[in-house]
Amino acid sequence: MRFDELPLCEPVLSGLDAMNFTEATPVQEQTIPVILDKKDVIACAQTGTGKTAAFILPLLHNLQSEAHAEDKINAIIMAPTRELAQQIDQQMEGFSYFTPFSSVAVYGGNDAAAWDVQRKGLQKGADVVIATPGRLLSHINLYDIDFSQVKYFILDEADRMLDMGFYDDIMTVVKRLPANRQTIMFSATMPPKIRTLAKTILKDPVEVKIAVSRPPDTIRQTAYICHESQKTGLIRNLFAGKEVSKVIIFSGSKLKVKELFKTFRQMKLSVGEMHSDLDQSQRDHVMHEFRNSRISILVATDIVARGIDIDDITMVINYDVPHDEEDYVHRIGRTARAGETGMAITFVNEDEQYKFRKIEEFLEKDIEKLSLPESLGEAPVYDPAAHRYGHKKFASKKGAIHRNKPSQQKDTRIKPELLKAADSTVERPKRKKPRRNNHRPDSQKQ
Repeated sequence: MRFDELPLCEPVLSGLDAMNFTEATPVQEQTIPVILDKKDVIACAQTGTGKTAAFILPLLHNLQSEAHAEDKINAIIMAPTRELAQQIDQQMEGFSYFTPFSSVAVYGGNDAAAWDVQRKGLQKGADVVIATPGRLLSHINLYDIDFSQVKYFILDEADRMLDMGFYDDIMTVVKRLPANRQTIMFSATMPPKIRTLAKTILKDPVEVKIAVSRPPDTIRQTAYICHESQKTGLIRNLFAGKEVSKVIIFSGSKLKVKELFKTFRQMKLSVGEMHSDLDQSQRDHVMHEFRNSRISILVATDIVARGIDIDDITMVINYDVPHDEEDYVHRIGRTARAGETGMAITFVNEDEQYKFRKIEEFLEKDIEKLSLPESLGEAPVYDPAAHRYGHKKFASKKGAIHRNKPSQQKDTRIKPELLKAADSTVERPKRKKPRRNNHRPDSQKQ
């Protein structure tokens, strides 16, 4: 469906035309008409499906086409991370270019001047507030901010917000909002805790579910089956002495990202790091250098990487196997954007094989396994079933196969009856009385 087939007002369509947006994605096609009808929505859609435009466009249309309070906050969009809040703010700026609406982005990691800009935007009533929960709550606790005219409350990546522990912050904001409002919730997954939150803050919502999409065929998906100790050597083999451009290496924790950053710098690679311990100015600098190719390789965690929106990333490397299929699709979806092709490589150690196999089953395909360079030695056999519990199988003398599960280990605990017998026969050592302190100050001597 084309955007001009949707009942959007002329200023919004002009913004779309200026940004060269013509075709609506499935989530936009299904969600925009429901939001235009002023119904609450719970939508299950991944990052990269166009969900930001799916709520910004109807929000701008509704603000444009109906009466709303002047100099008051009319809409709040909440996002889990600074990077995502920035990304939403950038798209809001583009889509609203031909409308009279103001917006302010409220997130942490800034200097005092940025804090003051955020405070003024909240107190003077920017039409749309785009905020992370923690930072918005900090302003609420310090200043008197009027939320009485808020008509639209939007939660983006609600599952991530709950994973990051923002439930109480969300509910604190909800209690300050008018009961008569439109609430829209986007989530990549729909676990029970999201269902519970939806029942709490939404009224008779329309559910829109976009199936988890498989990665496009323009991404060549490959894997190296290797020992953990061989992963660094693989990076050296892939990049040392070669021209590299726009590569992201994902790892599961910020500690691992820091370690890899130091290791890759020692290899003389052009590398930057992206994790939650960096302040906002440091993150902005790293992203600026990466976008302008002054940094060739970016090592990043999953949560921070959700704000990375760059079209010409040539390769994604999963240094660790992602926790689940959706994280895998999200990670490798950073490449092959805007009609380009891309490469995705996953390093799979022995304990990660079963988790990787679950990803293959989700994709309904076997991911191409590449041969390790001879200089790195032999690779382990790819046998996911043998590593289901994160450990190898081992054989008994009789040739039977066992797993080293706790239930099959030898019980070395002392039996209660033996403890009881020992207790009655062993003489316990007598407790020593504390010594007197004979070195009293002169003032206390008799």
